[in-house]
Amino acid sequence: MSVLAGAKARDIELVDGLRSLGLSLSSAACAKLDAYVALLAKWNRTYNLTAIREPARMVTHHLLDALAVLPHLPQREFLRVLDVGAGAGVPGIPLGIARPHWSIVLVDSNQKKVAFLTQAAIELALPNVHVVIARAFADLRTFAQLSARHLSPSGRLYAMKGALPEEEISALPLSIEVVTAPALHVPGLDAERHLVVLRNRVAA
Repeated sequence: MSVLAGAKARDIELVDGLRSLGLSLSSAACAKLDAYVALLAKWNRTYNLTAIREPARMVTHHLLDALAVLPHLPQREFLRVLDVGAGAGVPGIPLGIARPHWSIVLVDSNQKKVAFLTQAAIELALPNVHVVIARAFADLRTFAQLSARHLSPSGRLYAMKGALPEEEISALPLSIEVVTAPALHVPGLDAERHLVVLRNRVAA
């Protein structure tokens, strides 16, 4: 398959996936999403940023996987989002492209990934996306303990997970409660996905 044919196939898969998710994005936003995939694939050959190698699979496993959470986020014109453990930019960069008026801060501990994120924000012209380097963390308890302090009184933590992490939920500190944990359907991806929504527990 030629590069041009591959790009066209990705465009079709992206448009079909967005339609399945009930999302409508401008042609400019779709072009930036495609450019992000091309840039990620290019950097990935040298820096091993993601285990997903094929650009076509990046559409389902990265773009659509990230954008599937949009209907579950606050539907506001302006929103401040902190993507902790941003890795190769998912979900922060797709969200930043889809919602250009939101302020997106990407945090990661890996210098090579931070370099890629910084370059991506520049090349894709994303003035609403900012990159920060920090210590990494993964399980819900650690994620909540280190992130909850940054929440506004009405803020929420959104953790993208595969299967529902029952053990991690039961290990959450008493100061954190689960608001909801909907299952997500990602077009073209045959795997479990859940979005665990957390908040600081309000004192009775």
